Amino acid sequence: MATKKVTVTIPEDLLDEIRAEAAERGLSAYVAEALRSKRDRDRLQELADWLQEEHGPVTEDERAAALEELENLDAEHEGRRAAGKPQSGEAA
Repeated sequence: MATKKVTVTIPEDLLDEIRAEAAERGLSAYVAEALRSKRDRDRLQELADWLQEEHGPVTEDERAAALEELENLDAEHEGRRAAGKPQSGEAA
């Protein structure tokens, strides 16, 4: 993948925190990952805004149903992860 060097200005205290967190993967990789994440959130917000314009705002019932579905999916994924890992005291 092609890369390009750029100059950005970051508050010193934030840069110190980021360098500490990004030590192993490097500052450039950390910043690139953060920028991709921000870009993806912006695109998702654009989609949500468009959907709201097309279909109206989400009702509280719809929001509650979506959150319940997410909780169920999280529980299912956690169960699958736990099933794939050795239990406490078992040999790996």
